[in-house]
Amino acid sequence: MSKTDANADRLIVLGIIAGAHGVRGDVRVRSFTEVPEDIFSYGPLLSNDRDVLLEAKSVKPAKDHYIVTPKAPRSKEDWDDLKGARLHVPRSRLPAPDDDEFYIEDLVGLDAVSRDGSAIGKVKAVHDFGAGDLLEIAPKTPGEPTFFVPFTMEDVPEVHFATGQVIILDAASWADRSDPREEDKGD
Repeated sequence: MSKTDANADRLIVLGIIAGAHGVRGDVRVRSFTEVPEDIFSYGPLLSNDRDVLLEAKSVKPAKDHYIVTPKAPRSKEDWDDLKGARLHVPRSRLPAPDDDEFYIEDLVGLDAVSRDGSAIGKVKAVHDFGAGDLLEIAPKTPGEPTFFVPFTMEDVPEVHFATGQVIILDAASWADRSDPREEDKGD
């Protein structure tokens, strides 16, 4: 089974509810898809629990979001209570990536290894806190804290879906939790 097949049922975040729009049951939605309006082309948008949160009846673009009239009405208060809720679809609803491409979410669960093949841990998650994608690595030793590695060619030069591995260079420096400022105080 390929990594893509194994991830077919995994939920992928495509957007977020930004709150109610007006008092007639419309909702504001922010899209995270490359082509923003594509968020509405993958079918009903689901909650973390796989419940249908939103299915669009009509959509109007706004400055940095969309105004959506849903098929299933909710009150203004309901939409405001859902503000910040992530909108998901199963991975299987997304189009297959080209041969030389992959979805960033497909990295989750891969083994993290060094260039010589030594086990480092597993990719627990992929995050983007605003400065680019970071791989969260769960170390192979139970109880050790996770650490982050920038997902760059310099730090993660190879991804091998066939073997289920990502190659991480210098993982020890990213896992090091010491504070260099503390070292300077001893001088």
